[in-house]
Amino acid sequence: MNILIWHVHGSWTTSFVQGSHHYLVPVLPGRGPDGRGRARTWEWPTTVREIPPEGLREAQIDLMVLQRPHETELAERWTGRMPGRDVPAVYVEHNAPDGSAERTRHHLAGRADIPVVHVTHFNRLMWDCGRAPTTVVEHGLVDPGPLWSGEIERAAVVVNEPVRRGRTTGTDLLPSFAETVPLDVFGMGTDGLAGHLGLAADRLRTEDLPQDALHAAMARRRLYLHPVRWTSLGLSLLEAMFLGMPVVALDTTEVREAVPQEAGAVSNRPEVLRDAVRALLADPGLARSAGRAARAAALDRYGLRRFLDDWDRLMKEVTR
Repeated sequence: MNILIWHVHGSWTTSFVQGSHHYLVPVLPGRGPDGRGRARTWEWPTTVREIPPEGLREAQIDLMVLQRPHETELAERWTGRMPGRDVPAVYVEHNAPDGSAERTRHHLAGRADIPVVHVTHFNRLMWDCGRAPTTVVEHGLVDPGPLWSGEIERAAVVVNEPVRRGRTTGTDLLPSFAETVPLDVFGMGTDGLAGHLGLAADRLRTEDLPQDALHAAMARRRLYLHPVRWTSLGLSLLEAMFLGMPVVALDTTEVREAVPQEAGAVSNRPEVLRDAVRALLADPGLARSAGRAARAAALDRYGLRRFLDDWDRLMKEVTR
């Protein structure tokens, strides 16, 4: 099939475009949010083709994969065809609800012609999707390999814009963890984080790395720390597990489903998590064993083949 999809979430899209289809990715001068085109720091196959908006009017499109609320209107304006009526469409909801979770109504809740595809069962449970058909296709990742070495006795944290997002991403919890283990925080908008939290520079360092360098940097840290209170299941958490990193994580949203206890520690008690961090720092053998358990769990549940097979089944059903 020819699938129209915007480049929104690089890691997720990298997995999605590994399928056996052709992918039309809008591109604009300047490569802004509505026209990023092909990825520059991920490996995408040649079946992904950049296409400017003016080329979409004549393009054969078998399925539209929407990911942001305004894309329904954008797709109709750029293609001349209404998603769900003129061309089959699905909407991938990457996020947990924002605001009052159990009462947050999805913007497609009043429509029955565009299925909403959630990435976790928790998200499906919490969103009010009204009349819209819903399903779940859990994440699947391109395996980066068991790169963990853990020789750097620090914890890796991956988060974008931790100052702005604050309690949502557990930014306020970082000082207490930094008393136990020095932190390396990777992601966009992390500059000035140590000063914002009143931490010494050696207790919290920040760096924004391209994707092709991030995995190697994460894997050299002793463990992965996931202090996030409220989000969908972060791909960085799953990537850490694929790398063979031991995981210490808050027991929120879908984390318990993804991370077995033997992979490190999952709890909503900060003191339990800090104890786990101390144990992993003190015992590289324990960290290695936990990392192996994390990788095995990730491979079993979040493998790329299962992800692509689930999507193929859904796409055949939607376009039938």
